[in-house]
Amino acid sequence: LGHLDSFVEMDNERRIFYEKKYSIKGFSNINDLINDHDIDIVNICTPTITHFEIAKITLSNGISTLVEKPLTYSSSQGEELVNLARDNKAALTVGFVERFNPIIINIKENLQKQTFGDPLLIEFQRENRWAGVTKDIGVILDSSVHDIDGARWLFNEEPNIVFARTGNVLNPKATGFVGTDYEDFATIILGFKNGKTAIIIANWITPYKVRKISVTCTDGNLSGDYMSQEIRQDDGTSVTIPTRKYEEPLVNELTSFIHAVESNTSPVVTGLDGLNTIKIAEAAITSAKRGSPIYLDL
Repeated sequence: LGHLDSFVEMDNERRIFYEKKYSIKGFSNINDLINDHDIDIVNICTPTITHFEIAKITLSNGISTLVEKPLTYSSSQGEELVNLARDNKAALTVGFVERFNPIIINIKENLQKQTFGDPLLIEFQRENRWAGVTKDIGVILDSSVHDIDGARWLFNEEPNIVFARTGNVLNPKATGFVGTDYEDFATIILGFKNGKTAIIIANWITPYKVRKISVTCTDGNLSGDYMSQEIRQDDGTSVTIPTRKYEEPLVNELTSFIHAVESNTSPVVTGLDGLNTIKIAEAAITSAKRGSPIYLDL
């Protein structure tokens, strides 16, 4: 457990190329892989619309599964996967890699210690020009889900109200873009108990990459830049910029899930985390279409 054993690739030329490059066995479909030999963990990193059918197969066979975000295309599909994982005693996690980002970990630790009192407002920025890869979902399910999950985790509770504004400006300027059915910019407001709020800004329009977070607390502010890995702590009288050894979040995500499977413990990100994040994202999309807030009971 802990090494890449085999992979699935439908394209014959690419499959042969990677078999030779990494000296591992490739398969043309997931069923052939499962029937060939025992597998401990499967990492599903395919287009979102394919997640559900592939994960149904792995979880039904009792194989612990890491699904790249979002868990599924819809919350109804997510519900089924969470139930399948439970019924077949298979671990299920979702690729919310920011949970393993040193910036977010530092902020989470400070919030747990109440270094600056209670958190009141969390603001996220996640912006960059559309890369031409994602074509089956909009910016909310592709990008905002990271920060929806981040808000849930940092506040340590579920939101009870969602309001969002979205739009689409790239189509038809971007060749091959997903089309006007999907939003390419979004602002989401999540309301939590006692007036706590998260504001999540995401777009595929800004010509450079922005990844930032700011947490306003009762006694100070915590902020971080994911790109520079700079963390700022401001209590109103002084500003501290702590240093923290950088660790690759993706490596830590994979290592953490492997440990959870080996030790039969709950993964850091659970299937329910993935499911509730989709429910919130769906509510945001609905809110934007209706022009009104959506109330939640998660």
